[in-house]
Amino acid sequence: MREWIVVSLCAVAFAKHEIYSGWKSYYVAPASQEQLSILGSLESKLDVDYFVRPRVDREGVALVKPRYQEEFLNVLANEEISHRVHSEDIKSQLDIEDELIEARHAEVRARSTPEKPYENYLRLDAIYNYMDEVAANYPNIVKLVTAGRSFEGRPIKYLKISSTNFEDRSKSVIFVDATIHAREWITPPAAVYAIHKLVENRTDTDLLDNFDWIIMPVSNPDGYEYSHTNERFWRKTRSIDQNLISFLCRGVDGNRNFDIHWGIVGTSDHNCADIYGGSKPFSENETRIVRDVLNENLSRLILYITLHSYGSMIMYPWGHDGSLSNNALGLHMVGIAMADAIYAKTLPVFPRYKVGNSLHVVGYGASGAAADYAHSIGVPLTYTFELPGIEHDDNDDNDDDDDDFANDDHLKGFHLDPIYIRPVAEETWEAISTGAKRARAIV
Repeated sequence: MREWIVVSLCAVAFAKHEIYSGWKSYYVAPASQEQLSILGSLESKLDVDYFVRPRVDREGVALVKPRYQEEFLNVLANEEISHRVHSEDIKSQLDIEDELIEARHAEVRARSTPEKPYENYLRLDAIYNYMDEVAANYPNIVKLVTAGRSFEGRPIKYLKISSTNFEDRSKSVIFVDATIHAREWITPPAAVYAIHKLVENRTDTDLLDNFDWIIMPVSNPDGYEYSHTNERFWRKTRSIDQNLISFLCRGVDGNRNFDIHWGIVGTSDHNCADIYGGSKPFSENETRIVRDVLNENLSRLILYITLHSYGSMIMYPWGHDGSLSNNALGLHMVGIAMADAIYAKTLPVFPRYKVGNSLHVVGYGASGAAADYAHSIGVPLTYTFELPGIEHDDNDDNDDDDDDFANDDHLKGFHLDPIYIRPVAEETWEAISTGAKRARAIV
């Protein structure tokens, strides 16, 4: 009987990613803004999924469904856009990555200490259990808030971290959220590590003396769980609405659902599209909760960071048309300071962060984004972080790389090998803490 159970579990594991049979991925390297715009248009025309967004100075990774592969390659050839195969077999790649995650679980279990959410890709319950424990162990500075429920009824939780119970009105507020896009698994560890550094491993007292903090590690819990159990590349929420098509094609791209030039550019009005912006602004429970946190703390909120992946970018408004806000100089100065803080900490295998206006950094616009909305209602400094992912330089001259992180093969998948989770979390924390201090100095 035991043997049959083992065989059955293995069969389930290897059947998990069958939906991606026949999918392929390609590195794409635009040489001009015109080519970048063409690549951007394929997102809606051919349902191309850019897991790593291309830039003129760096390759991206495009996931292409079987029925669109021939046409996709024809467009690249006709437009003379440089490209090469990233993976001929997406399903096999995902099976390998599952094995890496399980190996990491086994490694942590072997040391007989609890596995932390900034050490591996953990499920929602494990992340929430960690948040519950932190709140229970540090009641003088941590308050656990269940802000509401997702469409499927899961709690959406965040921590309020303060040495003065949010009662000192002279202190500035920092808000960090993550996982508005379900599949971006590296973002919850980065958010949870910020909790760890503010509460369990405090090395800078100024960060609690001068600031109150709100950290929301999983703002899209339905999608996050679904990306673990059903579709690894699921991006959206899991809602349905009055449109009958939504029963077949569920969910909304949360980062196109905010009430800021909603539905104008870089989005879709088709339910089945990954970048579907919803039937109206704030149609989603999840985005309304983020909106409410922003508005409730607006009088003291000076910095909002929403964590995404991948691409090594720090982007600021306005993303719909590439224009600059009245606070563009401050946005850029603080953005550069955060990128410099990452560069001082980062591993050599990761590309350097690019900082700038969202449209100009990625090459095409997107409306209805969280960072743009936060800035539009009066938060002075708002950023979308794209955390590091795949390294694209095949001519790696870094002979002095740490041996544990020198194997470039670790970076060729669709999420980072778990050995990179904590280093990414640590460097992201350096950026967040630097951003807070710089923000207070100029706001």
